[in-house]
Amino acid sequence: MKIRIGNNSLRYRLTRTEVERFASEGIAKETVQIGDEQLTYILERVLCDELAVSFKNNIIQLSVPEHLANEWTNTERVGFDNKDSSGLYLLVEKDFKCLDNVTEDQSDNYENPLANKK
Repeated sequence: MKIRIGNNSLRYRLTRTEVERFASEGIAKETVQIGDEQLTYILERVLCDELAVSFKNNIIQLSVPEHLANEWTNTERVGFDNKDSSGLYLLVEKDFKCLDNVTEDQSDNYENPLANKK
């Protein structure tokens, strides 16, 4: 699972395996060590009405409404988004293979729908 933070936005991208695990367990979690601190980011399926995010104790927790999580994991839907009450843009999406040559392993990413249009 990857996150991108910038321009008042927070974006989560998940590979096939991560989406499958999220579908079965209702949670995806990663931790990165930054110096002496850790940053943990979580995507969690919860009973709520809309996407919501919190940041406490170096943990970013993005809560996804159960109905939205179920639709996303069980269909071809690429992603979903919303703005939270502070205006932060939230986006969750399936991670596609890049069209450019990159060095990172993309074997678990979704096929890019634009790949056949090159």
